[in-house]
Amino acid sequence: MTRVAGIDCGTNSIRLLVADVHPETGDLVELDRRMTIVRLGQGVDRTGRLAPEALERTFAACREYAEVIRELGAERLRFVATSASRDAENRDEFVNGVVEILGVEPEVITGDQEAEFSFTGATGELHGTETYLVVDIGGGSTEFVTGNRHVEAARSVDIGCVRLTERHVRHDPPTAEEAEAIRADVRAALDLAAETVPIATAGTLVGLAGSVTTVAAIALGLPEYDSEKIHHARISAAQVAEVTERLLASTHDERAAIPVIHPGRVDVIIAGALVLREIVERVGASEVVVSEHDILDGIALSVA
Repeated sequence: MTRVAGIDCGTNSIRLLVADVHPETGDLVELDRRMTIVRLGQGVDRTGRLAPEALERTFAACREYAEVIRELGAERLRFVATSASRDAENRDEFVNGVVEILGVEPEVITGDQEAEFSFTGATGELHGTETYLVVDIGGGSTEFVTGNRHVEAARSVDIGCVRLTERHVRHDPPTAEEAEAIRADVRAALDLAAETVPIATAGTLVGLAGSVTTVAAIALGLPEYDSEKIHHARISAAQVAEVTERLLASTHDERAAIPVIHPGRVDVIIAGALVLREIVERVGASEVVVSEHDILDGIALSVA
């Protein structure tokens, strides 16, 4: 077993996984997994730049993670950066700060690479013979990947809970017109994804990342966020629709009072739920299999 660390820095959150990984079998024993909402993508869709306060929040989390990595003695580290840092004009500031704190250069990966990692992490424990459609709903982009043991087709499109919230939402809760504008963007992005990925023919829909796991936690009626109960839970299409309607009718304070919603996700979960609902309806899936293992696990496996 090799002790490795993987960091996934997305538009909304930055996450760390330290694990012992068997490089041949892919078996993974988790030692530490944590997430911090840093909103690195704050304003990027509008300004094209990473905001100074967003960079500082991200660097503060990196300092915390550096200490964890040192204490646990990880032999190798891979830092992967996704949508927000792909889009930003001043991404060199981000890269230089990460190198100074962690000693490694963040890999600003393409959407296709992001999809590959997500698929590997999500399906490593699933041993069915059917084709999977893995959907990773992020803050700035969403990845669609089909395959079984290996990726057969993948596409990244620019719809995510942060990007869509910043683009369309001006009221709390969103107006019907704002919700419909989000849906319209999602439908257009699904048309793009379908040009590359056969999204309507997969056998099992697997959903990843915070928007999906939060919707699942609400649907399950959990009193607090419990990753063990959420991992591999099956949430019906009707439950996805019900939770989405509930969120659409709720104010910021009402959403903040739902214990399974992370404080950093309260203002963007409506857009995330709308993305998930539109995907479920377009695919025609009766349910979504929720995975707590995602791009982060794929990153850790790639290190080993």
